[in-house]
Amino acid sequence: MPGWDPSLYLAYESERARPFLDLVARVPIEPRTIVDLGCGPGHLSGVLRHRWPDALISGVDSSPEMIEQARRDGDVPGVSYALGDIATWEPSEPVDLVVSNAAFQWVPRQLEVVPRLRRHVAPGGVLAFQVPDNHDEPNHVLLRELAGRAPYAAHTAGLAAARGVSPAAYLERLVDDRWDLDVWGTTYFHVLDGEDPVFRWISGTGARPVLQALPDDLRARFTADYKAALRDAYPRREYGTVLPFPRTFVVAKRRV
Repeated sequence: MPGWDPSLYLAYESERARPFLDLVARVPIEPRTIVDLGCGPGHLSGVLRHRWPDALISGVDSSPEMIEQARRDGDVPGVSYALGDIATWEPSEPVDLVVSNAAFQWVPRQLEVVPRLRRHVAPGGVLAFQVPDNHDEPNHVLLRELAGRAPYAAHTAGLAAARGVSPAAYLERLVDDRWDLDVWGTTYFHVLDGEDPVFRWISGTGARPVLQALPDDLRARFTADYKAALRDAYPRREYGTVLPFPRTFVVAKRRV
């Protein structure tokens, strides 16, 4: 997995945090133990602590860079961080709340892995997550098209694959008479400032594997071409550049 740049990821911290706020607001329990899978640089730990001040909270992420920053900059009492792979993660005992914000799209075969995570949820507990559903949006379509052309394709095969999952797809995978499901979709309309803001946004997430795979000379050429295409697809308006972003939300509560 290519490395992460926490500072680039946090360039739009408030916009990236909004879906997490909307997600945790729909969690219907008061958990004693919480695990945040794909916690990133720990920037949302404070949200969990504020929502559940007495819970024991653990953050797990597969990126050493993210965990290092979370441990260095984290100032939330009662929160610990550990390296771990979501696909193979197992707690020592069942957890009241397993929560994840925009991480499962990076898990290979997420529609197989995520349902298995339910076995780590305690009776009466909750699995709550949100994932992007933006694979058909122009920024991702353009990324796949450009990465698939010569001379880039020799370096980027498979790295720009669609990762989004619709609410309907997750509903079908998680329907179970032992679980109560709350599944929905939301499209956020982020108004971004500055030059080439859509490129800045996606270069910290979805385009990251492609950009890191390219040699320096091709990366510069790819970046110029991609920025130009994004400017056409997302024209700058007098009040900023609008980035529509569809997301899938799931809150699954295990029956006692």
